Order: sequence, then C-alpha cells, then structure tokens
Amino acid sequence: MEDTAPKASARYFELLRQAGGEKRLAVCLSLCRAVRELAVAGIKDAHKGRPLTDQELRLELAERLYGAEVARRVFSVQAR
Repeated sequence: MEDTAPKASARYFELLRQAGGEKRLAVCLSLCRAVRELAVAGIKDAHKGRPLTDQELRLELAERLYGAEVARRVFSVQAR
C-alpha cells in the first residue's frame, strides 16, 4: 500500500541519498523510535481491560518485533 505520492517519495529518497551518513542514521533511528511507539500504543490499546505491567509490555513488544520464540528465550518465560 502506498500512502505517499510518487513524486514526494522520489524526492524523499533523493534527499536521503544526498544526506551524509550521520543524517541518514538519525532518520533511521527516528523511524525506529516511531515504529516502537506505534507498537506500544497498539499493545496498550489491545489490553485496555487490564493494563499490562512493564514486564508484560516489554514481552508483548518483543513478540511483535522479534517473534514469540525469541521473546520467550530472551525473557525466560514459558509458552502461553
């Protein structure tokens, strides 16, 4: 799904190519933070009835980002 006009997308990538490595890294880190914030918001929204503890929230986030198997190994928890 494309939500950006092709001309705008082309211009964005042109500016990224022209930017130095430090700027591209900053953009990448900003996008990573935004993805995590959106994922956390989605997790919280899905558990409105019973707010999650910090540990449960971190586990849910790890499951979404890396998969359940990896999250369970990292957090040393049994399969649900």
